[in-house]
Formats: sequence, structure tokens, C-alpha cells
Amino acid sequence: MALSEIPAERHRQIAGLFTDRVRGTRSWDVPAPVAGWTARDVVRHLTDWFPGFLAAGAAIDLPRGPSVDDDPVRAWQVHCDGVQAVLDDPATAHRELSNPHLGSLPLADAIDRFYTSDVFMHTWDLSRATGQDDRLDPAFCAGLLAGMEQMEEVMRSSGQYGARVEVPADADVQTRLLGFIGRDPAWRSEVTRP
Repeated sequence: MALSEIPAERHRQIAGLFTDRVRGTRSWDVPAPVAGWTARDVVRHLTDWFPGFLAAGAAIDLPRGPSVDDDPVRAWQVHCDGVQAVLDDPATAHRELSNPHLGSLPLADAIDRFYTSDVFMHTWDLSRATGQDDRLDPAFCAGLLAGMEQMEEVMRSSGQYGARVEVPADADVQTRLLGFIGRDPAWRSEVTRP
């Protein structure tokens, strides 16, 4: 199934897949592909950084669920539903997000570009950590990779991406994207190794 070009629908699709992986997680304390993270930390990252970004840039306060430490499934669901409600709100079409580093952008585009894409990439982290299906949409992988390669220096200097992991030149686009963002595509949790 191809991902929609409409930010609200694309979030529904990508966050829906992440929600499936959250619900399929049996152990929250297994290591994740990001050094020092567990499966729980993948959810914590998404539910922690974005509310502040949205509040500061668009004066929107997302509903807060329980702590990820207490109930990662519910914490994610409340957060995810809150983001979807913002995207589904007709008033969002007329709102902007302002950020000193990014300038002003239409709110739905800002959510799509910075947050939904982050959920997409972290779906691999949670899937790989917990032994679930880790395949990502190849067309979206290709679009993200093409866009990020154009601003690699800025991304690396932000400290939000690790050093590139070299992969074979003929690797599939998901593998190339993972290597670009600093993931080892061959990484496996000790828990999920055969």
C-alpha cells in the first residue's frame, strides 16, 4: 500500500504501523538499535520531544497520557491520537509552525516533515528491537534519503544523527536509508537473534 501524500492521512498510515509494533511488543526492556536505548526508549523519544516542539512553534498542547515507564502502550496511544486530532482539525490548514532554525511552515507540513518522518524511521528501531516485521515503505525511504542527502552536513552537525554506517552500493533503499541515519542494518537484539 502506497503512503498518502496528504499529511493527515500519511500520519494515520505511518503512526498506525508504529502502533501495531507498540501493541506487538512483549518486552519493553530489550535493547534497541540506538546505542543505550531500549524498546521503551523508542516510544519515550517520540512522546517526549514532539510536544515541546509543537507547543513552542504553534502554541498547541498535546494531551499527555501516562508515563512511558508506567504504560508505554497507553502513553503512545494518547500521544498518537493527539497528533492525529491536530492534523484532522480543519483549522490546521490555516495554521503555521514557527521555529528559529526553520522559519515558518504550514503546520501540517511541519508535522509531516519532522515528526511523521521520525515515527517512520523509528518504526524500524522498535520492530528490530522486538523481533517484528521491520520492512518500511520503499518509496518513502527513497524520498527521505534523497532529501536528507542534500542536507547531510546540517543533519550531522545537529547531533541528532549518528555517523553514517557504510552499506554496499547496491543495497536496497531501506538499507541505504538506515545506514545514512547511522543505523547498522544488520543489527539484531540478543533477544531476537535466532
